[in-house]
Amino acid sequence: MNVGKIAVAVILLTAVIGGAALWYTAERAFYEPVAFTPGQEIRLVPLNGDQPEAIVANDIQGIDAPSSPIKFRACFTTPLTLAMLTETYRPYEGAVPLVAPSNFPCFDAEAIGRALETGEALAFLSEPDIRPGVDRVVAVFADGRAYAWHQTNSSLKD
Repeated sequence: MNVGKIAVAVILLTAVIGGAALWYTAERAFYEPVAFTPGQEIRLVPLNGDQPEAIVANDIQGIDAPSSPIKFRACFTTPLTLAMLTETYRPYEGAVPLVAPSNFPCFDAEAIGRALETGEALAFLSEPDIRPGVDRVVAVFADGRAYAWHQTNSSLKD
């Protein structure tokens, strides 16, 4: 009887430790704050060119992890209007923000995704192929809130 209890306890303990390790690697491990220095600021690709150019971005917060090319997330504000942005920069079709870890609360992927679907926010191409098969995307709301993330592009889907 005691052998069965010990076996169950070992199995449960292993499951708890494994679950905690999985949660930690998904939510906390590897993520580091991003420093937005000159040359690494938020940029968008203009309609009439292929070279991204820096835009005005304030209060930037960002995270990234070397373990995956799609872990980048950023939150910032911009004084640029949606009208100016749409007349100047390349839109991004099929933008789908990925969920950020819980310790980066400014990035709400579900709310950003809903806003993109309803037109409350617009998505723009920030950096094509920032890593092979991955684009940086920026979504901007009419009130100036803006968010950036990495998303796989069609070159990986073909």
